[in-house]
Amino acid sequence: MSITRESVIEALKAIADPVSGSDIVSAGIMRGLNVEGDTVRFVLEIDPAKAEAYGPVRDASETAVKALGAGEVSAVLTGHTAKAPPDLKPQRKAEPQGPQPVPGVNHLIAIASGKGGVGKSTVSSNLACALAAEGRRVGLLDADVYGPSQPRMLGVSGRPASPDGKTILPMRNHGVTMMSIGLMTNEGQAVVWRGPMLIGALQQMLMQVQWGALDCLLVDLPPGTGDVQMTLAQKAKVDGAIVVSTPQDVALLDARKGIDMFNQLHVPVLGMIENMSTHICSNCGHEEHVFGHGGVAAEAAKLNVPLLAEIPLHLDIRLASDGGAPIVVSQPDSPQAQGFREVARKLIDQGVA
Repeated sequence: MSITRESVIEALKAIADPVSGSDIVSAGIMRGLNVEGDTVRFVLEIDPAKAEAYGPVRDASETAVKALGAGEVSAVLTGHTAKAPPDLKPQRKAEPQGPQPVPGVNHLIAIASGKGGVGKSTVSSNLACALAAEGRRVGLLDADVYGPSQPRMLGVSGRPASPDGKTILPMRNHGVTMMSIGLMTNEGQAVVWRGPMLIGALQQMLMQVQWGALDCLLVDLPPGTGDVQMTLAQKAKVDGAIVVSTPQDVALLDARKGIDMFNQLHVPVLGMIENMSTHICSNCGHEEHVFGHGGVAAEAAKLNVPLLAEIPLHLDIRLASDGGAPIVVSQPDSPQAQGFREVARKLIDQGVA
């Protein structure tokens, strides 16, 4: 039998509150109940001075819920006003004016593209792993709200914990600390949000995630020049942006607009990456420029920004990303991985990672 909120609440009504004499549900100290599959989490809001008396209450609560068949039960005692685990909706409160540094983060780099489908998220995950391989403490924020792909690419699953209903604990794999809206929604569930909700979600993932001490935080932005890009530049101190594009003219038209957006937002452009630059046949070794070649290099020279790398179109890069271990991790010595490692070293030499 599946566990429901109602069955959990009924089980907790059998646990007495040592202060009021009623049960912990009626007394209003049980809050933030979250039931997901066989995992149950809730908090007990108590008077901190009486924490010792509530230790047995917490233990009894967990035992009662486990008796329902729950595989994992987490009951947290808190003396603060508890809220349900964050659902990444906007909160109305006074905000500091101007861009603010993300707590614990030394440098923040935006990874952007003018249009979708150019491999921006693949570049982001591989670059994050490349920086970690270079000994950097690196984080990756998947801010592509409508198409979050970093959980799959980094092999991360599960729902981030929130011990106090305010702070979000990120996930970690391959040496990268990661947070994504994809971890907060069910697989296949569409995120149907307007601008204010996007802005609120981004601010929470930036400022309420416990990133820890990071040398560099990469932000995988959605394609285009919309609300998320503007909010990031206005709310967080961004050290620079990297623009990813394929060589064809259509992609370069949009990449040019992305660079112009960062110029208007006073965010330095650290360089461009040409993705899917060339394809070498695995059977005969013939090199073919499927999307053209050299377009990004020419555009970078025209706009006076560095060309950081030319990443090939290669089956192993796609397979590695789909398998949850980017090519930098699964085949670190391959030619395909070396392009990302070179970009990581360039960012370190520039002092932004």
